[in-house]
Amino acid sequence: MEEIINQQILFRFMTIEDIDGVMKVEKSAFTVPWKREAFYNELVHNQFAKYIVMTDNDQVIGYCGMWLILDEAHITNIAVLPEYRGKKLGEALLMQAKLLAMQHQAATMTLEVRVSNHVAQNLYKKLGFKPGGIRKNYYTDNNEDALVMWVNLNE
Repeated sequence: MEEIINQQILFRFMTIEDIDGVMKVEKSAFTVPWKREAFYNELVHNQFAKYIVMTDNDQVIGYCGMWLILDEAHITNIAVLPEYRGKKLGEALLMQAKLLAMQHQAATMTLEVRVSNHVAQNLYKKLGFKPGGIRKNYYTDNNEDALVMWVNLNE
């Protein structure tokens, strides 16, 4: 799974040792961050979970988690540290997730995104995701709706 896109940026599977770095990314990106126990449980107990970290000189700068169930990949979370945003690294991270899903014979990939998060929506659209519905009051911090987006991985 290791893939280098330049001298410093590396993608690899997340390990328990990465949780501290992932927590830094998580807290920088989300108003209601997951707890470290959630990541531990995903890595140790969830047979469907696959997590990728993106590192710069061994520092975790982004991560993406997904559940691979039958022929569907569901992105649970994806985030990049603020100082690394706007450099196409989120796009590269999501591409790695799509490749991993395809390697596991997933036919579709889905995710939820805040209806107000147009930057993320534009990235997802760029990578072929299309709106598929609304989950009302999905986000617990402010009851914001989530836009459900899908992409067919076989196209």
